[in-house]
Amino acid sequence: MPTDDRATGLFTPLRVRGVTSRNRIMVSPMCQYSSVDGLANDWHLVHLGARAVGGAGLVVAEATAVEARGRISPADLGIWSDAHVPPLARIARSIERNGAVPGIQLAHAGRKASTKLPWLPGPRPLAPADGGWSPVVAPSPIPFGEGFPVPHELTTGEIADIIAAWAAAARRARDAGFKLIEIHAGHGYLLHEFFSPVANQRTDGYGGSFERRVRIGVEVVDAIRGEWPSDLPLFMRISATDWIDDRPSWTLADSIALARLVRDRGVDLIDCSSGSMLRSAAPPESPGYQVPFAEAIRREAGVLTAAVGVITHATQAQDIVATGKADVVALARAMLVDPYWPLHAARTLGVDVPWPDQYLRAKNTVVG
Repeated sequence: MPTDDRATGLFTPLRVRGVTSRNRIMVSPMCQYSSVDGLANDWHLVHLGARAVGGAGLVVAEATAVEARGRISPADLGIWSDAHVPPLARIARSIERNGAVPGIQLAHAGRKASTKLPWLPGPRPLAPADGGWSPVVAPSPIPFGEGFPVPHELTTGEIADIIAAWAAAARRARDAGFKLIEIHAGHGYLLHEFFSPVANQRTDGYGGSFERRVRIGVEVVDAIRGEWPSDLPLFMRISATDWIDDRPSWTLADSIALARLVRDRGVDLIDCSSGSMLRSAAPPESPGYQVPFAEAIRREAGVLTAAVGVITHATQAQDIVATGKADVVALARAMLVDPYWPLHAARTLGVDVPWPDQYLRAKNTVVG
């Protein structure tokens, strides 16, 4: 149960179940689009290991597909087979040896799967002839947007198979040595598609009412908790709102209700993002624009939260934690620009934190 302890700051350790993070700074999962057949490689090792060396408390690997057709692109990280475990284990060891909690985000892209790498020109959907796959799957046969394929509507038996894939992925994450799992249930991907009436127009036990639309999310939590040790934390990333006002959609009130449900099933923290249900529904990005979602869910659902979204400055991050708006700040672009953001933030805030022995000669260097 979170408290508004004003003595808590960005560099106060955070204990969740049997795991302690050295601070409240999380490296947000960021797709690197650098895998072949879903396998982690040296890029992922260096990318994630550098952020652990840089002083982050929690380092979470990118959206990692629980089945091959659940990848966003052909170059996504995967965990749908035992072959994925050894290279992931190397990364988890590297993160932990460098003082951070190794985490992994488990994901399924649903109707937003089979797309081009984001830096390539042209339309986003990727046809099978160009290295993509078909069909993509979703709760209802509603495409993500113009030019995207009509997805296959999952049967109840296929939904059960996907839930089983999440459980198997959790077992592999455990075997790889990760100490934290985050369920990706936002950004217009499969679980979010079930949650939102924009993408879910089913009339069976997985559609219609709020309880039926979130049923798959609850069942995924239960399935993962069946494989994931009770002393290890489980997070869930959600889109706190669809940013859609002209039709029934997913709202902050829904997110609060969901947070209460999954809190009681074993989710320890809600990672509060937003949007990405429709290409046309763009959020009004500005510094800290999603922090109010983390604050409201923390207060109303009585669960730990992470704030994410244009958090770039040390004083901004410190204020979020110290004033009880969130328990963790999750940084993405700021960490890409500066892998040592936590060490530099500590200096800005006048907090003395350990540096790697190999870097001690540089500790008192003026950083511009």
